[in-house]
Amino acid sequence: MKSATIQMETLVCPSCSQKIEAALKQLEGVAKDSVSVSFSSSRVRLDFDEDQVTIEAIEEAIDRVGFEVIKSRVK
Repeated sequence: MKSATIQMETLVCPSCSQKIEAALKQLEGVAKDSVSVSFSSSRVRLDFDEDQVTIEAIEEAIDRVGFEVIKSRVK
C-alpha cells in the first residue's frame, strides 16, 4: 500500500472537496476510508494499492471532475 499527497489548484467551495472525494472513492485500489480532502489547503491524502491503480489514474480522476493537479508525492 502506498500513500499519496496531491496538491491541487485552490478549491473555491466545500462542495468541490466532496466531488473530488466521491470520484476517488470510486476508483478500484483506493482505500476508501483513507481519502481525505482538505478544503483549506487544497490537498488530498489517500492510500492506494499500486497493483490496482496508478497515481496517474488518480490524478486523471481529479482532472475529470474539473480540478487541476499541481503536484503529487507518493511514499
